[in-house]
Amino acid sequence: MASMASTFCSSKLFGTNEVKSNGASLAQFNGLGPAENMHLPSPGNKPSGLISTSVQLHVMVAALKCRKIKAMASPTVSAPKRETDPKKRVVITGMGVVSVFGSDIDTFYNKLLEGESGISLIDRFDASNFTVRFGGQIRDFSSTGYIDGKNDRRLDDVWRYCIVAGRRALDDASLGPQVLETMDRTRIGVLVGSGMGGLTAFSNGVENLIQKGFKKISPFFIPYSITNMGSALLAIDTGLMGPNYSISTACATANYCFYAAANHIRRGEADIMVAGGTEAAIVPTGVGGFIACRALSQRNEDPAKASRPWDKNRDGFVMGEGSGVLILESLDHAMKRGANIIAEYLGGAITCDAHHMTDPRSDGFGVSSCIAKSLEDAGVNYVNAHATSTLAGDLAEVNAIKKVFKDTSEIKMNGTKSMIGHGLGAAGGLEAVATIKAITTGWLHPTINQDNLEPQVTIDTVPNVKKKHEVNVAISNSFGFGGHNSVVVFAPFSP
Repeated sequence: MASMASTFCSSKLFGTNEVKSNGASLAQFNGLGPAENMHLPSPGNKPSGLISTSVQLHVMVAALKCRKIKAMASPTVSAPKRETDPKKRVVITGMGVVSVFGSDIDTFYNKLLEGESGISLIDRFDASNFTVRFGGQIRDFSSTGYIDGKNDRRLDDVWRYCIVAGRRALDDASLGPQVLETMDRTRIGVLVGSGMGGLTAFSNGVENLIQKGFKKISPFFIPYSITNMGSALLAIDTGLMGPNYSISTACATANYCFYAAANHIRRGEADIMVAGGTEAAIVPTGVGGFIACRALSQRNEDPAKASRPWDKNRDGFVMGEGSGVLILESLDHAMKRGANIIAEYLGGAITCDAHHMTDPRSDGFGVSSCIAKSLEDAGVNYVNAHATSTLAGDLAEVNAIKKVFKDTSEIKMNGTKSMIGHGLGAAGGLEAVATIKAITTGWLHPTINQDNLEPQVTIDTVPNVKKKHEVNVAISNSFGFGGHNSVVVFAPFSP
């Protein structure tokens, strides 16, 4: 445990000039006296994460001594210790997606294994005057059988994607409408978040206000804009009356939802949670806004080659969209109803960089502390990386992984966004599905466009061609604007 605490003690962390403000879930620093501002949890508060209060205290006590100790070698840490109580063990019993490769799980993953790019020129709106004219735009989306025609015409795409992915996940878990009617639906919750919400509904409402006046604003302007509506609509559609809300932490959204959903199950507040993320931001406001942030690749001449995580010639991320939803269920409940168990959720963690609105900490400290917090013993050999293809973010994530794992020789790491783009609030959901499919198939999809790898990246990125790999324990990383860090941990299910 002392070695784990050393993860929190880097020479950069306590430097006086290199870092202006630092942050982590276990301590708060103001840049002047980091140790003095550390707050210990009160004895009556039990942590919601996987690390016990005693371990947190041990980490903090060790951190108090950090100014006298030079940075130590990173510990070897990996999977959290598995729950033994069947009521607290959380398993995955269903998955659903809406993606640039369609809404079928197997088709989605097979396209990834083939290394196919889903990035193309935008034709949803006239982008000819935009400096970025491409993205992972979904085409030929169908909601037939899931949303009636009248509502389908009114809904913002972000909620259409959510409902279809959520319903498909429920079907995959053998929880169709007839089955749900026989169950206690007060014990089934929904937690699907979005980073941007109903961006089309919002943009249209503002446009009508400016051009035609407030009387021409649609009555659906507010309801279809706010970020909680995905969870609400899915619950209304299915009659699920358990915990229901949304989380919006930019591109870390879906992982935050998985983490919170699993905790509802572990606290006995729900038997099943429908959780994930959804996004539909490939609209003028979304693309234009990210262009203004200078965050996007401008490789208009070759969109399929634009998303290139860890490659020396990367120049920004590529916009994507869609929805990824998992059915999380207590093992006890899943076994009683005879559910097909796909994989196990072992745990997760969330932290904040407390550093900058859009830039990650270059030393990866916020990320490394998040990974370390989610892990306790051994076994991780696969990382589905956040890997957005940005100059700073890609290397910060690698630095964090290398800081946590002393030996990365057995670890493989890939970037799903190289093929589908960055789904923002949906990214963690889509990548969780890819991670679980890697576990169940034994095949890792490639990271495409790996032509000139950064020399600092010494971990196997599965370049350009899929690889056979038996996954022991996998982590899926998602980080968002505002410094939000999230890590979720999955493994093969074993009774």
